[in-house]
Amino acid sequence: MIAYCIFIMVLSVNFFEDYVTKRPWLMYLSSALATVVWVGVDLTVNMYHYYINDWLLTSIYDSYVLYMIYMFLPMPLLVGPLLLGALVSVLYITYFMNYVAEKFQYELTDLYTYNYMSVDLSHYICFNLLGTFFRLMSDIIVRASFLDRHQYVMENIWLRSARHQEKMLLHSILPPQIARPIQDEMRSRVARVKKGLESQSRLFHSTDRIMAVQIHPEVTILYADVVNYTKLTTTLTVEKLVTLLHDLYGRFDMAASHFRVQRIKFLGDCYYCVAGLTRPNFDHAKCCVDLGLSMIAHIQDVREERQLDIGMRIGVHSGNLFAGVIGEAKLQYDIWGQDVTIANRLESTGLQGHVHISGSTLMNLDANEYVILPGTKQAANDPFLQMHNVSTYLLHGDNSYRASTQTVDVIDSVSVLNLRSKMGSVDNAASKELHEEFLKMPLGARNIGYFLTCRDANGEQSHVPPNLLTVYFLHFQDPSLEWKYMRQTDYMLKYSLLYAWCIGVSLVYIQLVDHSGPNIYCFLSDFMVILIWSSFLFVSWYKKICTWRYGKEAAQHRYGRFSCLMFRIKDKVQRSLSLRISVYLFIIISYYQVLGIIVIDCNREEYTVLHIESKLYQYEMNVNMCFRPWVLTNMVALIMGLSFTFTRIPFLVKTMLAYRIEKEAKGCPFD
Repeated sequence: MIAYCIFIMVLSVNFFEDYVTKRPWLMYLSSALATVVWVGVDLTVNMYHYYINDWLLTSIYDSYVLYMIYMFLPMPLLVGPLLLGALVSVLYITYFMNYVAEKFQYELTDLYTYNYMSVDLSHYICFNLLGTFFRLMSDIIVRASFLDRHQYVMENIWLRSARHQEKMLLHSILPPQIARPIQDEMRSRVARVKKGLESQSRLFHSTDRIMAVQIHPEVTILYADVVNYTKLTTTLTVEKLVTLLHDLYGRFDMAASHFRVQRIKFLGDCYYCVAGLTRPNFDHAKCCVDLGLSMIAHIQDVREERQLDIGMRIGVHSGNLFAGVIGEAKLQYDIWGQDVTIANRLESTGLQGHVHISGSTLMNLDANEYVILPGTKQAANDPFLQMHNVSTYLLHGDNSYRASTQTVDVIDSVSVLNLRSKMGSVDNAASKELHEEFLKMPLGARNIGYFLTCRDANGEQSHVPPNLLTVYFLHFQDPSLEWKYMRQTDYMLKYSLLYAWCIGVSLVYIQLVDHSGPNIYCFLSDFMVILIWSSFLFVSWYKKICTWRYGKEAAQHRYGRFSCLMFRIKDKVQRSLSLRISVYLFIIISYYQVLGIIVIDCNREEYTVLHIESKLYQYEMNVNMCFRPWVLTNMVALIMGLSFTFTRIPFLVKTMLAYRIEKEAKGCPFD
């Protein structure tokens, strides 16, 4: 009990996860100290009984200590448990050799004595192999799960990012209230096509599409035109002209976003937009006028930087309009209405460097904020404006409307189409989301009650369904999910078969060495079992061997019929759950057969007589006359341990089989 308390106290430091994570050496130190405590207690008890009671005992907890090192102690890297397991094995082997030298001090030259030592040595080697294989398989599975989860999170983040960029791009072309109905309708049509409720030819049929046209009252329209644009087309090269327009319209887009104005489109040197379109805005007139003054300031900057004779003529009018999407093959968003035409006429009759506004726009402005001049003569003589009784005015701005100069590089950096600038934010989001996902996993001291309460480390309800996995047998409660998981290809099968072959050969060796009198049946049985094991191993590793042999040319190499047959058999076994279970059951049953030969071949009548005589005459019976009980126990422990190392085998099947082996071992007639 004292040793148990010390053992728990030493390992309890690992419950402080944040502290231990910053000092990983504490995990290895606490594991080593806990192992020293347990091994020390085991050997100390044996030496105590030897010197006090003159009892010569073998080690008791060696198998349990090795299992504990590889399966339960908190050492992340394989090197730690491997070195600790090897050190513990050396300690036990040293004690065992001392035990053998003491017990057989006059028989050390006997071959049986060395066989006796080699059997226990084989046990330690097998237990270390079992632990190493378990850790390797666990690391591979955990890393594969991490990569799968990482891929899922990254794909989810990239999908959300792509959808967000798609949404931004769409909303830069179409207002949300127009784009949303079209998106919903297209999604519903795609869903109906997938369900077979609608033919694919009707997917984009325009006659069935809803009319995405809306009426927008109380808005302000701005039309802008670049003065001397025609002259620029003849004096500048195409590359310089496109760069100029890109710089200019990029500045306008940034200013429109700043003043909450929706740009409709631009045609050559014409740029028009609307304020109060996407959402109601009581300052729609002020936003458009301020945008016009800002556009004049921007074009003056471009004029000074590039030494070009260009200017800006702007018309602004407030009223109502229709806005919607037209077209079938290519959708186009546009605005219509009498007030739109008025704004266009105000631009064409305006004055360079001024914002030409109507009386309705002036009524929505604070006149004290602007320098107001009379309208142009062209507007006064314009028939369309006269017909609609439109009074016009000119506004002139000063440097207070000069927005910060935006170069082409700055505009590109904030463009919705620039994916490179969003790489860092996506990576940061992925790192943060991965961290949050791993915090929700049922790992560590803080999440002991996860399976029972389905709450995360902060005590909040987890988003994972509480009945997704069972608590004890680690399988999906939904049979369809469990069936899909088990039917996946088992790529680790060849490694499991390799380890099973090594353990099987070791068991046969232990059986032959420890068996009191092997006969011809024993040899034939062992030969057939090893032959079948070797066949399984050959089939599972044949493709890998061919890959090693031909190297980079393995994919283009022409294989014969025998090789193709081996490939098909191996792939079929890997993909078939029933075949994997059959191979797994055969291996475990063959292990049990090797184990049973030792028990069955013993003379039960002679054993019974000697057992009765030892009770009558009160002497210690030779427990090794048929087989050594601890050897049989270690063999059963190896078989039970190996039964759990196979992947893609239902955990319930492995548990029931291990329980059956344990019951059969307990029901041995010689116990």
